[in-house]
Amino acid sequence: MLKKTALLDAIAGTNRGLLASEQQKRAILAAIATLEDLNPTPRPVENANLLDGNWRLLYTTSKALLNLDRVPVYKLGQIYQCIRVETTSVYNIAEIYGLPYLEGLVSVAAKFEPVSERRVQVKFQRSIVGLQRLIGYTSPEDFIQRIEAGKKFTALDILIKSDTQQGWLDITYIDHNLRIGRGNEGSVFVLSKT
Repeated sequence: MLKKTALLDAIAGTNRGLLASEQQKRAILAAIATLEDLNPTPRPVENANLLDGNWRLLYTTSKALLNLDRVPVYKLGQIYQCIRVETTSVYNIAEIYGLPYLEGLVSVAAKFEPVSERRVQVKFQRSIVGLQRLIGYTSPEDFIQRIEAGKKFTALDILIKSDTQQGWLDITYIDHNLRIGRGNEGSVFVLSKT
């Protein structure tokens, strides 16, 4: 699909939005809107097969995520959003790199509830921030399995009051390997299935 290729070409080289100029941001948002109009999945929340899995962030306008790259001597690595439809769980995982042996990890675990054919309400439950080596982090899959098993990590591992920490996400485009979402804070997310 040419429109999908155009979007991927537009976000290439922007380092998930960190390096995007204002002109590039406008072009990317226009390409996103064009692709959203062509969404092949009119009821994305109801399509568990497409939604379920591990998604890698390609581009975002989320200041909260992009600001993780602003920590001195650290750089933002891969960012994943891992969705488990069966348990209505979502795990956001950001890998942080910098000083040798001091690679970091910022993660938030949440529950989601469908509220329409394309919107989910997200209630944040747990935040884990620490060093990858102390946590024993090897991959998103292994990390999630240990969270689901109830493991407490050697990190800043805190429960979040989900009644006060919540938001929503509209899934505006989804196919077998690309997903676009728009969040309650006005942020846009483009992700590819891993």
